[in-house]
Amino acid sequence: MRLKRIVLLAGLPLVGLGVWSLSRLTAQEGRPLVDRFRQVDANSDQKITRTELTDSALFDKLDADKNNEVTLEEAREAYRSGVLTREMIEGSAPKPVPDPGPQPESSLSAASLKQTAKRIRPADHGIGQLMPDFVFKDLAGAEHHLRGFKDSEAVVVCMTSTSCPLSKKYLPTLAELTKEYAPKKVQFIAVNCVPTDRLEDQQKASQQLASETLYVNDSEEAMARHVGAVSTTDVLVLDRAGVVVYHGAIDDQYGIGYALDAPKQNLLKDALQEVLAGKPVSVPATKAPGCVLDLEPREVTQNSITWHNRVSRIIIQNCLECHREGGVGPFSLATRDEVIAHAAMIRQVVDNRTMPPWFAAAPASGHSVWGNDRSLTDADRKDLLSWLAGDRPEGDPADAAKLPEFAGEWSLGKPDYIVQIPNPIAIKATGTMPYQFVTAQTDLPEDRWVQGYEILPTDRSVVHHVIVNVHEPGSGRIIDREEGVGGYWAAYVPGNPGQMYPEGFARKLPAGARISFQIHYTPSGTATTEQLRIGLHFADKEPQYVVTTIPLADRDLNIPPNEANHVESLSRPVPTDIPVLAYMAHMHVRGKAFRFDVETPDGKKETLLDIPHYDFNWQLRYDYAEPKMIPKGSRFTVTAVFDNSVDNPANPDPNKTVHWGQQTFDEMMIGYVETYLPVGETPRARRNLAAAGAGEMLFDTLDTNGDGLLSKDEARKAADRAPRLKDRPEILERLFDRMDEDKDGKLSKDDFGRHREQLGRKQ
Repeated sequence: MRLKRIVLLAGLPLVGLGVWSLSRLTAQEGRPLVDRFRQVDANSDQKITRTELTDSALFDKLDADKNNEVTLEEAREAYRSGVLTREMIEGSAPKPVPDPGPQPESSLSAASLKQTAKRIRPADHGIGQLMPDFVFKDLAGAEHHLRGFKDSEAVVVCMTSTSCPLSKKYLPTLAELTKEYAPKKVQFIAVNCVPTDRLEDQQKASQQLASETLYVNDSEEAMARHVGAVSTTDVLVLDRAGVVVYHGAIDDQYGIGYALDAPKQNLLKDALQEVLAGKPVSVPATKAPGCVLDLEPREVTQNSITWHNRVSRIIIQNCLECHREGGVGPFSLATRDEVIAHAAMIRQVVDNRTMPPWFAAAPASGHSVWGNDRSLTDADRKDLLSWLAGDRPEGDPADAAKLPEFAGEWSLGKPDYIVQIPNPIAIKATGTMPYQFVTAQTDLPEDRWVQGYEILPTDRSVVHHVIVNVHEPGSGRIIDREEGVGGYWAAYVPGNPGQMYPEGFARKLPAGARISFQIHYTPSGTATTEQLRIGLHFADKEPQYVVTTIPLADRDLNIPPNEANHVESLSRPVPTDIPVLAYMAHMHVRGKAFRFDVETPDGKKETLLDIPHYDFNWQLRYDYAEPKMIPKGSRFTVTAVFDNSVDNPANPDPNKTVHWGQQTFDEMMIGYVETYLPVGETPRARRNLAAAGAGEMLFDTLDTNGDGLLSKDEARKAADRAPRLKDRPEILERLFDRMDEDKDGKLSKDDFGRHREQLGRKQ
C-alpha cells in the first residue's frame, strides 16, 4: 500500500468562529482534514459536492444529512467518530506523477513525518488579538493575573511538561532565556500542562529557571486552554498592552524526529529582541512541535467501547512494554488517567502510524510475514481512535484487565555473563554528540555460544543506538572502524534492545575476546553520565547453526546538495543459498526510504522489505516469522532515498555534497541481512555476498568516460582509494600490466573483475 502524507498548509478561515477557538479546533481535531477540505473545495464555497469529491463511497460517509453537500462540520464529525480516518483523507488526494527513475514508487510517495518549527499564517494563531485576563497560582500558591504585570515590557507564557521528551530537551534553553531576559523586564510564566506530571518533578524543573520565573501546575489545563496552546513546547509573547505578538516554537533545534547541534532559527529570542526594540515581530507565528495538547471539550457518545472492556487491553498489548514505570518510553500509559493526559498525542501518532513503531509497508496480500510486526490491527486502531475521539468512558470495573508483570532490570531475565564499558561517558545536556567508540575485555577461558543478548544502558534517555562487534584474541589493534565493513555481532536500537534466538541458533563468543561498542548518544536536556552493559545468555550446548550478519553497504555515496529525492542503489549476486532471518536498514538523518529487493535465477522479482518512511530514530529489525531462503544465483538489490533538501529539518547542511562517513552529518547506506549457517561451515560464501560486485562497482567508479573500458590513467585513480598506493605508483602500474593480457592499454569489466578475484585469492 502506498503511504501518502499531506504537507500541512495554512489553516482555512471559517465564518462564525473566533480566532482562539479556530486555532484550537484546527490544531486539535486534525489539521490535515482542514487542509484536505480546502484543496477539494475547488470553488471555496465551504461545501464539497460530488463533482469536487469523486470518491462516491467516501462522499456517502461524509454526507450525514444526505443533501449532496458536505460541510467541514460534517467532515469533522466523521473524523471525531472514527468513520473518517487520516488514510481516507490522504487517499482522496491527487495521485502524484510517478518518477521515471529507478527509485521505488512506494518509498518516494511517503513524505517525511518529521515536524519542525515552520511558519504558519499569523491570523490562525491569534496574532494581533488582545489576550483576556486570567487568574492563576504559582507553585508557591501565590495568586497572579495574566494581565497584571504592568511594569514588564513583555510577558512570555511557555508551555512545558516534565514528561514530554521535547519539553525536557528545551528546558535548558528556556532556563538560559529566562536568565537573560528577566533583567530586561520580561516576565516568564512556565505552564506545566500535563495533568499526570508529578509535582515533585515540576518543582525540580522550576529550580532551573530564573528566580523571577513563575511556574504553574496547570493540572486542569485551564490556563493552556485560555491562551490557546497547541503543544507542550508552545510559547506566546504578549506586549505591554497584552496583545499576542508571537505564538510558536522556542527555536528549531529540536522537533519530532530530529535534533540539531544548534538552532538555525532563534525564534523566541528574535521575537523578544524585536519587542524590546519597539519593532514588529518579523516571524510572528510558527508551529511548535511537541506533545500535542487535547483541550477541546469531549462530546458524550453512545459507545460500547470502554476503557475496561476494550481500550486498556489494546494499550497493554501494544504500548505498555515501553510506556510504563521503568520502561524506555518517556511516560507511562498504565492507567486511564495517564492515557487521557496524553490523548491528543496518542491520537496523532496512532493516526499517522508512527506508533506503535513499525515502518514496513503493508503487504499486498494482507498477510504479514514478520514475526515481530508491531502494527495495530485495523480493528484495534479503529476502536482506540473512536474511544479517544469521544468522552472516553471508563466502563464497568468488573471488566478491568490485569496489568502484566514485567521482568526486572533485564527484560530477558538475568544474564549468564555481563560486559560493561570500562568507564562512564559524560553526556552533555543539549545539542548532538559524535559517536563514541569503546572496547571492553572479556575473561572467559573457553569459547561460548551466545543464544541471546540484551544491551542495557544505565540511562536509556540518552542512548540512540549501539553497534557491537566481537574481536578474537590476536586480531590486532582495534580501531574505530566504520560500520558496514563486517556487519554487527549485536545491536541496540529504540524498540530493539536485544535478541533471543530460537533453540539451536547462536552467535559465537571466542575465549578472551574483546568487545567493541560504537555508541550514538543523544542529549536529553539534562547533563548525565552513561555506562551501558551487554548481558549474554549462553546456550546449554553447541548449536546446530551459527548466526551471522551480512552488510550490503554502498560506500560510494555522492548525494548532491539541495536534492530532496536522491536515489542510491547497490546490487550484489548471491553466491550460495542464503536463509534470511531478518533485515535492518541503516542510514543517517538524510535517509528517507529504503527497500530490499531480490531477483531469482528464473527472473522473478520480489520486494523483500519496503520501508517507505525511514526514520533514523527507529532503526528496527524486521524478523521473518519463518526464515526465507534466497537461492544461489539470485541478485540482491538495496535501494535508498535521501533527502538533502532544506525541507528536511534534520539536515545539518543542505548545501553540502554528502559522502559516506561515520558521524550523523555524513551519510551511510547499509542493508543488514541476518542469516545463519551450520556450525563448522566456512562463512566465506556469506562474506562474499557483501563483497560480491565490489569490483564491478569500483570499475564503474573509475571508468569516468563511461566507455566500458578502463585506461591506465583512469586506473591510477584507484590510488586515491588505497593510501598505501599513493606513494608507490609502480605497484599499480604492475597490477594493470598483469591484467592487460593483450597489451592494448585497456581493461574490460570482465577482465578487471576476473583478475581482481585472482589477486584477492593470492593475498
